[in-house]
Amino acid sequence: MDNLRRKNQRLIGLVLAFSILFAGAGALVGWWSAERMRTEVVDQFNSQQLVLAREAAASVQRELHILDQELRLLSRRLSLCPASTEAWTPLVRQTFARVLEKGGRDLMILDPAGGGIKLFDPLTGWREDSGAEGPSPETHDLPPDQTWLGPIQTGPEGLVMVLGRRLEAPAGGFVLLRTNISSLLGPLLREIRSGQSGYAWLIDDQGTFLYHYQPDFVGQNAFSARSQAAPGQSFEMINQIQQSRMLAGQEGTAWYYSGWHRGITGRMKKLMAFTPVMVDNDPHRIWSLAVVAPYSEVSRAVNTGRLRLFALQGMIFAVTFLGAGTIIFLAVRWSGFLETEVRRRTEALALSEERYRSLVESAEDFIFTFDDRGRFLSVNSFTATFFGFRPNDLSGKELSAVFPAKVAAQALKLVSAILANGRSRRREFEFSWAGQSLWLSANFMPLKEEDGRARSVLCIARDVTEARALERRLLNAEKLASIGTLAAGVAHEINNPLGVILGFTDLIQRQLPPASPVQEDLLTIQRQGRHCKEIVENLLSFARTGGEVARSADLNASLDEIIRLVRHTLEMNQVELALELAPDLPPVRADSRQLQQVFLNLVTNASAAMPQGGRLTIRTSYDRREKKVVTQFRDTGQGIDETDLDRIYEPFFTTKPEGQGTGLGLFVSYGIISRFGGSIDCQSRTGRTGEEGPGTTFTVRLPAVRG
Repeated sequence: MDNLRRKNQRLIGLVLAFSILFAGAGALVGWWSAERMRTEVVDQFNSQQLVLAREAAASVQRELHILDQELRLLSRRLSLCPASTEAWTPLVRQTFARVLEKGGRDLMILDPAGGGIKLFDPLTGWREDSGAEGPSPETHDLPPDQTWLGPIQTGPEGLVMVLGRRLEAPAGGFVLLRTNISSLLGPLLREIRSGQSGYAWLIDDQGTFLYHYQPDFVGQNAFSARSQAAPGQSFEMINQIQQSRMLAGQEGTAWYYSGWHRGITGRMKKLMAFTPVMVDNDPHRIWSLAVVAPYSEVSRAVNTGRLRLFALQGMIFAVTFLGAGTIIFLAVRWSGFLETEVRRRTEALALSEERYRSLVESAEDFIFTFDDRGRFLSVNSFTATFFGFRPNDLSGKELSAVFPAKVAAQALKLVSAILANGRSRRREFEFSWAGQSLWLSANFMPLKEEDGRARSVLCIARDVTEARALERRLLNAEKLASIGTLAAGVAHEINNPLGVILGFTDLIQRQLPPASPVQEDLLTIQRQGRHCKEIVENLLSFARTGGEVARSADLNASLDEIIRLVRHTLEMNQVELALELAPDLPPVRADSRQLQQVFLNLVTNASAAMPQGGRLTIRTSYDRREKKVVTQFRDTGQGIDETDLDRIYEPFFTTKPEGQGTGLGLFVSYGIISRFGGSIDCQSRTGRTGEEGPGTTFTVRLPAVRG
């Protein structure tokens, strides 16, 4: 009993000593945390100001780019029309309608041939203005594709910026657009707020204020305007920042002392973030935009947080001293109970682990663990069996023993990030296995050990290949349905003028003698018009959704008809034809003539994909589970890029050279197969990864007709 009492006394002494030490350390940490919090809050506030400055600078650059594009478009259009105000007026008015809200005030056209200066005002129209100032002489040597940006000028309306471009021959001359800086920048910068009362200002490459919330500052030099507003205040810090960093085109954050802020006067500390605004590349011209706010707004938040932190520490100290004795009492009293509880939970954990092992082994998912070097630690039976191994065979082997090297490298790179931050990640992988494309949706979770560190990763992956294929088919179906509706409207609109063209062509042919030289031109018009009509009919045939009566067709017989037509052509192109036609196929729901059109298009495309020759395999089979007849066209051609696979069914889209295809073949084929309740899918490889050779496989599925 005495030994137990002495142990309890030592325990109480240790607890009290630890409590006092903890209180002292807590006070020190509290002071350090408060200072650290102040620094971090200031840095975060300035970082937020920098984000605002970047967004505002991007807006200014975007508006300047829009003005440049408008002037570029206007100069090109003026260069193509006669040099007269009557021809220029509609083009200039269209430009003013778009740039008026961006500060556009008037436009001048300088005639280098001595015609003077023509000035256009959106309210009064054109007038001669011999007193207007044009661009400097060296700008006349600028190429037509380059915009000249003149210096900022001060006029009755405020600051004015002039943009100019040289007109190409035969018009010649120079076109200038005058823009009011305040009208351009005001809507972009007026509503910017940093904190509760922060604002933005903008200076040009000479240090002149182009925008400031105080209108009196606009047009003044930033280095002298502040001293004039507050003569007794030193602005050395902000002047140094402007001179050495802002005017040099740098980006960053800083602080300085000012003499006012939104009506409040007196010496005060301000936080600022600044970023360059790229105005012109040739010559290099940079403006600088700054967002500022008083430090007092940040300091109030810091002081409030500091008081709350000290109050929280006081509560923690009180709870620590009051709870020290309670902890000792509970620890001694419940030590026996905890020992019993630990034993009981250990047994329950062993039972739970056994259940988990059974669940993992029976799951039809890819479940395995591996270390930071990509070596398998454990593999469930489904994963090992799928890849042709036994679970123990993969222990200690690297991921590349099962997965392709590219997939293994991606997984290993992802694992490094997971082990570093301890967070789960989800990723989808695509790779080829047994000649087919396989998609896995994998969830990687860190496995922590007793010391709390994660040194291995658990991966649970599921085969989502069918889901991805279904998603692609649904997207294509929805897109092509919209295209079909649009095609029907466009086709009907085109048919009417085509009919008029062909009708009048025929009428002119009848009125002219057969030997007239115009007859050959009329025949060309007629031939091309009929070609357009065929294209329109193809669009209409795809867009029609009603009027089709489901018929039955012998799929193998339809293939035989097409093969007899194209066999000689394939032989001439050195394409080896392999037929694997299943006997006794049930008839399919389709029209034989339209089905032959689809097959002919697929065979022709396969032949075109093998300009140096190759092998075309046509295989038919019956899918009893889906009750559909399947036809596959597999070639060994150059393949289709993955970026083009989702567009191959769009109208007029083709990868063939110009003049060798209309881009309607697969578009019409898709419509034919869809109308009869079937589907057409495409898988293609370009062979660039080196895993398999190139080639394309089109699979057509049509519902079987039951008697």
